[in-house]
Amino acid sequence: MRIAEISRKTAETDIYLKIDLDGTGKSNINTGCGFLDHMMTLFAAHGKFDTELSCKGDTYVDYHHTAEDIGIVLGACFAKALGDKRGIHRYGDTLLPMDETLILSAVDFSGRAYLGYDLKIPTEKVGAFDTELVEEFFAAFVRQAQCALHIRQLAGKNSHHIIEGAFKSVARSLRQAVSVDERSRNEIPSTKGVL
Repeated sequence: MRIAEISRKTAETDIYLKIDLDGTGKSNINTGCGFLDHMMTLFAAHGKFDTELSCKGDTYVDYHHTAEDIGIVLGACFAKALGDKRGIHRYGDTLLPMDETLILSAVDFSGRAYLGYDLKIPTEKVGAFDTELVEEFFAAFVRQAQCALHIRQLAGKNSHHIIEGAFKSVARSLRQAVSVDERSRNEIPSTKGVL
């Protein structure tokens, strides 16, 4: 069972996250930010990752610490659940349309952290959520998950659609990458023999 559970408490956030990489997409999400709740619910559903997430953060300041720290814990859970990455496909990519928006994402669980981020979100906020925090979230995720992740907006002008499309696309790419390759179930997916 590829399940990870992490509790992380700092002066800014108190987070509990449990994720099952082989789930059905059911989730129980409470981040203290309605928009982020929605994005994480979509992430769980499209990745088929069973997710329990609660965060108490300093949202009276803003949502920065909440978004970044959830990204940290999510990445750490992926790394923990994958272990030595034996048997996974390693790579995943998704081209996701959402009305006028088109988002491309690609991931490699290489053991090296890199974020290629090319979203042009036209507004500074969606509701109370600062749209610049989308990049902070994914940057924190890749640092902890030790993966290369590219997210590119090919079309779109609606901020909500761009962000939602990114979360859905990334979730689907991650689902591909972490799924078990039956032909290589007992192999590390690298000619080096380690990731």
